[in-house]
Amino acid sequence: MLDLNLLIPSTKPNHLAVKLTSKGEQAVVKGHPWVFSKSIIKINDDAKTGDLAIIFSKNKNKVIGIGLYDSQSPIRIKIIHNAETKAEINADFFHNKIDTAFNKRLELLKTNTNSYRLLFGENDGFPGLIADVYNTVLVVKLYSEIWLPYFESLLESLQQVSRADTIIMRLSRALQNSKNHNFKDGTVVYGKLENEVVEFIEHRVKFTANVIKGHKTGYFLDHRHNRKRVGELSKNKTVLDVFSYAGGFSVHALANGATEVTSLDISKQALDMARENGKLNPYSGVHKTISGDAFVEMKNLIKRGKRFDVVVIDPPSFAKQQSEIDLAKKKYAQLAELGAKLVAKKGLLVLASCSSRILAQSFFDLNTRVLNSQPRLFNTLLKTNHDSDHPISFIEGAYLKCGYYQFME
Repeated sequence: MLDLNLLIPSTKPNHLAVKLTSKGEQAVVKGHPWVFSKSIIKINDDAKTGDLAIIFSKNKNKVIGIGLYDSQSPIRIKIIHNAETKAEINADFFHNKIDTAFNKRLELLKTNTNSYRLLFGENDGFPGLIADVYNTVLVVKLYSEIWLPYFESLLESLQQVSRADTIIMRLSRALQNSKNHNFKDGTVVYGKLENEVVEFIEHRVKFTANVIKGHKTGYFLDHRHNRKRVGELSKNKTVLDVFSYAGGFSVHALANGATEVTSLDISKQALDMARENGKLNPYSGVHKTISGDAFVEMKNLIKRGKRFDVVVIDPPSFAKQQSEIDLAKKKYAQLAELGAKLVAKKGLLVLASCSSRILAQSFFDLNTRVLNSQPRLFNTLLKTNHDSDHPISFIEGAYLKCGYYQFME
């Protein structure tokens, strides 16, 4: 393990005594992992990021929760333990939580898959921290400095539980600009990395992730079960994969016998990755790529009379702020309308959203409304959310939704 003392200032977390408003207290008791600054009515004056916040009930002075204090965020305390049971916050506490998270993924790892999300932030009790495994490489992404005082023991436990040969540290943009540590985004903190492009398997299909420069931790694991399903539905079919990125849906379709797959993305670099990922697996179909704005290129395909048996539309998040929700809904509606025009007779349209601010029911209702306004009859085959390594423990943690719409004519 890299000597982290050179990268993180040595500080011992203090214990903070915290009292909240009635509303804030109620949220903690119900298990919500966030305490906003406006909910805090009493706290130590010298509180600093990474300190242990012990939250007491206003009336009975009973501990109702334990969290980590974050001076940089409006979510001032991030809960790591709801005090139904007593807990000592130490290396063993975190190790047991990591072990519990790993055991939840065991069923997935029996499916000829060696890539998975080991820690899903708040949903696994690690707010502001993500840990993804790609074969023998573990990528840890930090979104908050609350973990810096505990990071050495965390890394040791993550390595022991995952048995990773290599651990990479990735940082959010805010942490990359922080002066409170000496980490660099992409630092190898354990083992050696022979190649920043790591090969891994999901449901027997081979892929690669760039664990140093790729988005997030290098790949998007949350759609794994949807990619598998689309692949199985694509045998002897033509497929359009819109916002294809590294070709997740495209490659599963090719590997499962699609006759022709078109990957559409604005990034030429992503399309290069999609082509290379395709070549990792034997396939007999044709793999085409289109580089350009999805809305423009879909309209061009419609004008040319192009139709596909399966159309998958999986855009990036359109609503990162509350103020963007209305515009996001318009974009989703437009994509559903364009997608419907590109689906061949008796074809399948798959529409997805990863905008956490657009609730699942709202997204599915919007799709149904748009598709009902089209002249063609359709059936809603399926509605899905996150794969099993992305468990959801609170409403804001549920961001992914995906609808399958089969046209009858």
